[in-house]
Amino acid sequence: MSFAYAKTQFKKRRLRNSIIILVVLCCIFAFIVGYKTYRVYQSELPSFEQLHNIEPSLKTKIYDRNGILLKEFYSENRVLTPYTEMPPHLIAMLLASEDRAFYDHWGIDLRRVFIVAANNLLRWRITAGASTVTQQLSRMLFLTRKQTLERKLKEALTAIKLERTYGKDEIIEMYLNQYYFGRGAYGIAAAARTYFAKPVSELTVSDCAVLVGLLKGPNINSPFNNPDKSLQARNRVLYSFYQVDCLARDLFDSLRTLPLEVTPPEEKIGTAPYFTETIRQYIYERYGENTLYSGGLTVMTSLDVDLQQKAEQALYRKVDSLRARIERTYGINNVTYTINMPDTVDQYGDSVIIQRPVQGAFVAIDNANGDILAMVGGRSFEESKFNRAWQALLQPGSAFKPFVYTACIDNGYKTTEIIDDNPIVLDIPGAKQWRPHNFDNKFMGPITLRDGIRLSRNLVAIRLILRINPEQAIFYARRMGITSPLTPVPSLALGTERVRLVELVTAFSVYPNQGIHIPYRMIHKIVDRYGRILEDNTAVRKEEVLSAQTAYVMVDLMRSVVDAGTGRRSRWMGFTRPAGGKTGTSNNFCDNWFVGYTPQITAGAWVGFDEKISLGRNQDGAKNGVPVWAEFMIAAHDSLPTVDFEQPDGIQHADVCLESGELATDRCNDVRNEVFVDGTEPTEPCHIHPSANMYDPRMARGKDLIPEDTTDERVHF
Repeated sequence: MSFAYAKTQFKKRRLRNSIIILVVLCCIFAFIVGYKTYRVYQSELPSFEQLHNIEPSLKTKIYDRNGILLKEFYSENRVLTPYTEMPPHLIAMLLASEDRAFYDHWGIDLRRVFIVAANNLLRWRITAGASTVTQQLSRMLFLTRKQTLERKLKEALTAIKLERTYGKDEIIEMYLNQYYFGRGAYGIAAAARTYFAKPVSELTVSDCAVLVGLLKGPNINSPFNNPDKSLQARNRVLYSFYQVDCLARDLFDSLRTLPLEVTPPEEKIGTAPYFTETIRQYIYERYGENTLYSGGLTVMTSLDVDLQQKAEQALYRKVDSLRARIERTYGINNVTYTINMPDTVDQYGDSVIIQRPVQGAFVAIDNANGDILAMVGGRSFEESKFNRAWQALLQPGSAFKPFVYTACIDNGYKTTEIIDDNPIVLDIPGAKQWRPHNFDNKFMGPITLRDGIRLSRNLVAIRLILRINPEQAIFYARRMGITSPLTPVPSLALGTERVRLVELVTAFSVYPNQGIHIPYRMIHKIVDRYGRILEDNTAVRKEEVLSAQTAYVMVDLMRSVVDAGTGRRSRWMGFTRPAGGKTGTSNNFCDNWFVGYTPQITAGAWVGFDEKISLGRNQDGAKNGVPVWAEFMIAAHDSLPTVDFEQPDGIQHADVCLESGELATDRCNDVRNEVFVDGTEPTEPCHIHPSANMYDPRMARGKDLIPEDTTDERVHF
């Protein structure tokens, strides 16, 4: 064997061995890559169960009782649009721009991968991407945008899984509903509203080109931020559309010369913001943050948008008027009615002096079912988000007196009962003597129980609560719906304890409901994204808390407040429906109230400062609460039938002499037809003014029955 031959054979063996080693190494590498891919596919990718249960974040929508949208809460502004409702040119434009072989590949476009890879190598930089629509969707749903080989591998494998799980049309539907288009718009529906203020079905070819152009860069190609770049991106998309023969040349030439036409959405706080914020807090506390902002709930509420607007108009008109009067009356240097606020513009941090704002609140309830028809928590939600109708504890003043009178009527008192409206001094242990007075600082002497509530006499209410004891008044207030803390003291009769407006209105609704307490409600039904009912409050809960007879007598008493008492301003304003109610004014004219009802609706208004500051001399519930209530009630009853309060069995009427409280005779001068619970009506004729045809020996001593001494009466408590 020659040396040359041996050398040749050696080279051949070495080459063969090298090839074998290379093949073995390639096999090992392929095995490692294959094994790694298998492990990633099996354990590090989303499972088929996860793929089958893709749940994009959806908005929670709040509706009024008639299906009108009030407010949306979301972390991602997204509404799902079915594939069938998407314009064909939108889908075709998406595929022409992003994935022309979409219907031919199985998640990965290998041909495109090799072409893009070759171009990138030749130019030594990344000039284009090779991700299919399915790969982009897998990245959006399960992965990050981190540029690594491992992430690209996971993206490709997840795309394959998605293609095995969903049809092509379903993938396009998910893609367009999932993609972020900028400006807080997630999904094509939100994008259509954000940029064009129209539904998806109405998007034109040019509109769709703008939105598809955003896919390459939602911020860079934003028509709001960079209109020039957005125009260029739109025209590139139109050209791609033209390239796949979906657009004629002349149409393409005309479309690319069009200017951008976008419609920025109006920034809105929503309808009834105080009400919807209360709903938001409830859902957050009961169902959690994720369900509230991402769960796609549908919440049907009790609110009536039309009545809400009427309530806002009435309250805002009064509050604005009071603000203007306060500003005119008390100058900017008055420390009581002004406040120092930091000046956010001044770099030195100096403060500015502004007027303290008068605030207001209003609640209206449907007597039949407890629905809150309207809720206003303040003059402006942007100015203050504190809900004074729902959260504020306020002194109701004389608006609390009906609970005292209710306790009396339910315990045998009659509307003709004579009560002294004279001075009284209360000795309270550990405190100074209390000398309560009336609003007008005058005393009327002996008057009937009806006149006591009609004219809102403080001394009458105090004498009544001392007779029945304060605990009894609290007992009835609790049964009727007052849940705020109450202290059993004589001043309770004057409304010195604090309550919430919404519970006071609910309690007053017991009267027109014939003694039936119906809890207020704001939510009718909550439905999740799949149509499952999470909460159903449509059944009306009722509880009898007063006898129908007691409730009717109280209605009759408070009708006199509206017809001829402190609430008669409502009649001057033109409100003619049968109605009852009660004014309220807290100490020093701070809180002004009126709460009243018809057979259909109970409503209450409050006006005042957030701080305990006077609205001014003689500014009371009659002047500031009644007008708000009356304006709303006139508008709210415009389409309702006129009905009267239903009189239950067990009620008697009789003409009574107001001096004696007995049956009127032909000689009685001050006569009133009064209402009585059956069995409590007077049966004897008036002994002070006996009929000409009869003699009553009591006549001689009748004058002694009327007290003449109006000196202070001292009561130890």
